[in-house]
Amino acid sequence: MDINYAFQLITDKLIVWAKELVRLLPNIALAAFILVFGFFIAKYVKNLLSRLIRKFMPNETLVNLFSSLIYFFLLGIVFFVALSVLKLDKAVTSMLAGAGIIGLALAFAFQDIAANFISGLFLSIRRPLLVGDIVKIKEYMGKVEEINLRDTTIRTYQGQMVIIPNKDVFQNPIENYSLLGKRRIDLKVGVSYGEDLEKVKEITLQAVKGIEGLAKEDEVTMFYTEFGDSSINYVIRLWINNTEQVNFMEVQSQSIINIKKAYDVHNIMIPFPIRTLDFGIKGGVSLGEMHHSKGTD
Repeated sequence: MDINYAFQLITDKLIVWAKELVRLLPNIALAAFILVFGFFIAKYVKNLLSRLIRKFMPNETLVNLFSSLIYFFLLGIVFFVALSVLKLDKAVTSMLAGAGIIGLALAFAFQDIAANFISGLFLSIRRPLLVGDIVKIKEYMGKVEEINLRDTTIRTYQGQMVIIPNKDVFQNPIENYSLLGKRRIDLKVGVSYGEDLEKVKEITLQAVKGIEGLAKEDEVTMFYTEFGDSSINYVIRLWINNTEQVNFMEVQSQSIINIKKAYDVHNIMIPFPIRTLDFGIKGGVSLGEMHHSKGTD
């Protein structure tokens, strides 16, 4: 190929491009102005909406999430308007189609992450638990240390940090011991069949009366529940005005001590399980007969 001819082709093409560039200069300037102006407008709207959302939604994570989504949505509009000014509509359509296909593929690939994320949104809106609450989720019980959009962290009473995916938190029952601001102790005890049950009830209620930490507005109650194998069983219910586990354990421990002391003073017996062995059942031999047969031998 002739070098001069090739050079002429390249020169002609560059001239055409230069003419097109000059022709598009107003559109390029307008698109640049739209991008710059749109960027500042989107940022202003984001800050304005953040302040408005914060008044109705105290959760800072959700405020940042929604304001960021609105911000990127506005930036997307600004970007596509700028491309339309440059008459790149076909490129915009192709980009949207490609983004849709990629988004669908990512949705299938990361469906667990998406489920945890959406569950985190619902947890942040409904707020069934807060940082610092004492909760039981599945088999884990402890204090909530952190709640984010993907998982919830609980510090158990054994000192372990348990990270639970928000999908499991949202789909399972949540026992929140801090929601009412108080907790109830259900203490189960048994007394001998030979005791005066009315007297036992009176002594028991008197024994736990005045324990430090009991809620003054809630009455201590006691109910006999069943005839056990070696005792008549009852449950005594005590409310404490502190939800911390150490206070719960302390009041429960002090209640056991007070009840045991009171029963010792009044000679009330807490029986231990008794087993009676009967060798005289049908087809068997009684202990007396066994002893007699050995003596004759």
